[in-house]
Amino acid sequence: MPTKKLVATVVALVSLAVVAPASAALLKAGDSFPAWSLRDHTGATVTSQSLAGKPYLLWFYPKAQTPGCTAEGRGLRDRFADFQARGVEIVGVSFDAPAANAEFVKAEGFPFRLLSDGDHTLARAVGATASDAQPVATRISYLVGPDGKVQKVYGEVTPATHAGDVLADLPK
Repeated sequence: MPTKKLVATVVALVSLAVVAPASAALLKAGDSFPAWSLRDHTGATVTSQSLAGKPYLLWFYPKAQTPGCTAEGRGLRDRFADFQARGVEIVGVSFDAPAANAEFVKAEGFPFRLLSDGDHTLARAVGATASDAQPVATRISYLVGPDGKVQKVYGEVTPATHAGDVLADLPK
């Protein structure tokens, strides 16, 4: 019979394997961003085609209304005018249902859309999930150019500084 310590170790290793992005391949700068179609927090369909011709920041966040995701979203909200001045649209993506994202938008006063990737299709295509069993998206972002190509990959995101980090990479 396994000991409690052995069982705890196995559970911890399995948990890491499920949420670790190591096996999820990120896109690289210069890659074409895959076409996508997702519902936003209002239930409206948003597509990559609808954003064609303008740059956008697509930020994956693990779960609505959790501390890190709230800090990251607030940072983007608070610097929203700076993104607008540079012509960059902000779009958040999680595995949350549109209703949960709507609550998040309302609670935090976000001026940008939050999309639901409930079946993980986009997350799998861009490395924001290692498997369908992963319960939340990996915190990554992509800056996508007006031509639909990846301009910058943010594979390691610090929620509190993400907005400033992205803005530092944008021309003024």
